[in-house]
This record gives sequence, structure tokens and C-alpha cells, in this order.
Amino acid sequence: MTTVDDALASIRREREAERRPAAGEKGVAAGLARLRKLRNGLFGTWVNTLITLLTVLALWLIVPPFVRWAIIDAVWTGTSEDCAQAAGACWAFIGAKFNFIMFAFYPPSLHWRPFMVLVVIAALLVATATPRLWRRELLLAWFVGIVGSWLLMAGTFSPPTVASNQWGGLPVTMLVWTVCFGLGTPLAIGLALARRSNMRGVRVLAILFIELMRAIPFIAILYVAMLILPMAVPGGALIDKTIRAMIMITLFWSAYIAEVVRGGLQTIPAGQEDAAKALGLGYWRTTQLIILPQALRTVVPALVNQAIGFLLATSLLATIGIFDLLNAARASATDPKWLGYYDEAYMLVAFIYFILCYGGSRYSIWLERRLNVSHRR
Repeated sequence: MTTVDDALASIRREREAERRPAAGEKGVAAGLARLRKLRNGLFGTWVNTLITLLTVLALWLIVPPFVRWAIIDAVWTGTSEDCAQAAGACWAFIGAKFNFIMFAFYPPSLHWRPFMVLVVIAALLVATATPRLWRRELLLAWFVGIVGSWLLMAGTFSPPTVASNQWGGLPVTMLVWTVCFGLGTPLAIGLALARRSNMRGVRVLAILFIELMRAIPFIAILYVAMLILPMAVPGGALIDKTIRAMIMITLFWSAYIAEVVRGGLQTIPAGQEDAAKALGLGYWRTTQLIILPQALRTVVPALVNQAIGFLLATSLLATIGIFDLLNAARASATDPKWLGYYDEAYMLVAFIYFILCYGGSRYSIWLERRLNVSHRR
């Protein structure tokens, strides 16, 4: 038996040794195929070749001067006088105004509050991005986290209190974005289902709401939140302007997300709903267990694209006097001690937006692959 086992083991080793060069050759072939694909994409036709050459020329004209301005000739530490004598970027301005850009007019001694808000929102976003944590408890965590963040920023837990007019920077941007998108998505799902409803009255109301919101510019929605919404509140009750903006932004964004969800619902074959009815499932159980999971899975890229667009659109809050991240950066360059360094301020904001949007884009690709059951099989 030992001799037979040794012989079989020897045969296995020989076969594995034969496979290794084959695997290596397969890797080389795959690498060559990628190189050929890249070459064809860059120089496959005369149009591709022209575009490639123009791109290289543009990079040659833009990148070296930018590197000299941003790195070689830049001032990293010092005062505004040192920056005035230099030909490069003044990153010393970012060092001096970083806290203001991030937190605007929030009292410097209490900056730990908005910092904790950013930590809470980041933790909730990471938890939401983890599929194994998709439970009802996560919704409760979001509610507690957002309410707690608002009360913490206001100073409800411990004095001194801080009025919302002093809030600003990245925490306000993230609060508005997460709250409005989080509330707008379930509202959008309801609108999408209502637009496909067999009840004519419900369908007409949903269509009117969606088309009306999509026909109004976003800035007009913000002005409605500032000027018209307070007059519509009974008794003349005063509502914080940030809350008013959140209400109108949620309604506005829900109309756009509703159309994305409706597109996903239309991709589901009618036979699945008929089969569910044949099994005795009602409308709501069919929608919850069969229709919506498949529809939402197909529109993951579109939903993430909408989320990224909405994040960038929060910069328009500056038109109604809310100091979001972009408005705080603009205001930082109006300080008489550091007057005029708008390029550096906007580049910092652009970098922060890029990190957030690029991270969302990569997560969208990963989630789409993970939820694509047929592809995994």
C-alpha cells in the first residue's frame, strides 16, 4: 500500500509541475492581451491616436506648471507676507485657516463637538456600507446618531449652547446630505410605487409631485425654504433655517430618486408578480420580498450617482446663508490677514469632495458586483 501511495503521490507532483508552466504561460498571455487592448485603445484608429496625442500635449502644458506652483515654489509655513513674496501656492494659509474651513464660525473651544459629529456620521456610513449589518437596528442607530449629533452641536447636553447660525463647514454638509438622502430614499420608493399604482388618483398625485419638483431649479427650492415655508407654518412658529432647507431638499431629491427607482421597477418581468399572486402573496408582500429587492439591486449605480450629485449640490446652501464646506472656504479667504487665497481654499475643498465622491464610486462598483447573484454564480 505504501508503494502504491508513493507512486500516486509522485504522479500528482508531476502533474502539478506540468500545470505550473501552463499557468505562467496563461498569465503572460493575459498580460499581452491587456497590452494589446491598451494599444488598440490609444492608437487603434487615427481618431484614437489624435486624442491620445492631444491629451499628452495638454498634460505637458498643464502638469509641469501646476507642480511648480503647488509644490516647488509653494510656501508651506509662514505668514501672509512670506506668501506675498513667493510665486507658488500659499499652503501656510490652509494651515492657518483649516479649522475655520472645516467648522466655520463654531466656537474654537468647542470644535470637539463638530468633530464628534463627523466621527458619528462616518461610523454610520461605514456600518451602512457593510451588507451584513443591514438590519432594523441600523435604522435605529441612524435615528439616534443624527438626533444626538444635532443636540450635541446645539449644546443641549452641556452648555454653552450654540445657535445654528454659527454652524458650518463639513459637519453641516454631511448632516444635510445624510439626513436628506436618508429621508428622501424611502419617500422616493413610495412615490415610485404610487406612480405605478392602479389607483388613478394616487398615480396622478404622484406624477404631479414628481414632475413639479423636477421642473423647479434647486436654488428656487432653497428660496422657497427661506421665504415661503415660514409663512406656511401655522401660528407663525419659527423653524430653524437649516431644518427648513432639509425639508425642502428632501422633497426635491425624492422626486429624482423616485424616477431612478421606477426605472428599476420596470426591469422586473411581470411574470414574477403573477407567480407571486399564484402562490397567494398579496401586493405588499410581493413588493417587499420579490419586486423591490431586485429593482433596487439593478439601480445601485444610479442611486450612488444621485447621492454623489446631491453631495455636490449641497454647496448651493451658500445662497441662503448656510455656511457649508464650500461657503466656509470662500469666507476664509476674505480674512484681511489672508486676503485673496481662494485657489488654495477651493483646492482643499475639491480634494475633500473628491475623496468622498471617489470612495462612493468605488463602493458602488463593489456593491454592484456583490449583489449581482447571476454574476457570482
